[in-house]
Amino acid sequence: MASSSSSRRVSLVVAKAALLAAVCVLLHGGGSVTAELCVGYYDDTCPDAISIVRDVLVDAHGSDPRIFASLIRLHFHDCFVQGCDGSVLLDTFDGFESEKDAVPNKDSARGFPVVDAAKAALEDACPGVVSCADILAIAAEISVELSGGPGWSVLLGRLDSLTSSKADAENLPGPFDALTVLQAKFRNATLDDTTDLVALSGGHTFGRVQCQFVTDRLYNFSGTNQPDPTLNAAYRAFLSQRCPRNGAGSSLNDLDPTTPDTFDKNYYTNLQVNRGFLQSDQELKSDPGALTSTAPIVDRFASSQDAFFRSFAQSMIKMGNIRPVTDPSLGEVRTQCAFVNDS
Repeated sequence: MASSSSSRRVSLVVAKAALLAAVCVLLHGGGSVTAELCVGYYDDTCPDAISIVRDVLVDAHGSDPRIFASLIRLHFHDCFVQGCDGSVLLDTFDGFESEKDAVPNKDSARGFPVVDAAKAALEDACPGVVSCADILAIAAEISVELSGGPGWSVLLGRLDSLTSSKADAENLPGPFDALTVLQAKFRNATLDDTTDLVALSGGHTFGRVQCQFVTDRLYNFSGTNQPDPTLNAAYRAFLSQRCPRNGAGSSLNDLDPTTPDTFDKNYYTNLQVNRGFLQSDQELKSDPGALTSTAPIVDRFASSQDAFFRSFAQSMIKMGNIRPVTDPSLGEVRTQCAFVNDS
């Protein structure tokens, strides 16, 4: 009897969450279910959702100072493939190839156990209510805020997808992409190819990156057997010691050598003096086409942290609205983030 009662309670909560999603769409969407979510989506069904996720993240950060940067990257990689639907969290099983196995994610995307821990805590508090896609959105905001960056009101109400696309994940914005390629990928994701591109790239103001993503710039840029001419000479010498020609490609380096764990504007001041670690970062300032597109925005953010923080928060909200699943016939609230519920 107790089990039956518990099942009915979960079913009622899930039904109420679905109804609230419909109300959110009616109140905010004006007929566009793919663009509007609700700040107070869980106010009735799971009022402590954000604080529960925050507690899990604070605990995880105590043993893993990289986790905040890793979680915002997960949200980014989720939204750029199929939209913000939790698809990046699905495991490969029964011949189903997940986004985790795509080159941009395999052996580099991390933070999955922390997302699972947050999901478990939420299932204990309010089973069947908070989607994994929303956990990623909440975790990204908390990670930025706890690292010294801006806070924003996270729009919620996403359902979790039933599918994942390894093929689409192979085309995520990459560390070797030229500026024109980056701009095309942002446009394809319904984002602005100047302000959104520069603002969201500012997520590289903290975190770590592997040597394998800079060795070509150090030793064989564009097949020339020469270093990247846009790379600051002193910074190149420093990186050459950290990432020797035949060294371990998996060795980690700070994306921002000045304040590696703080969310601030130093990413942009680094680009101004050719100290961008990734080629795709330095392209925003040094590519010839950047002069009239992205470089002025880099300079504006470098001179004003407030301007960067405002734009970053706006772009994160905009990114979080990329094709969310809100139709219960197309998605669900997964019980475990790595598996669809009927697997």
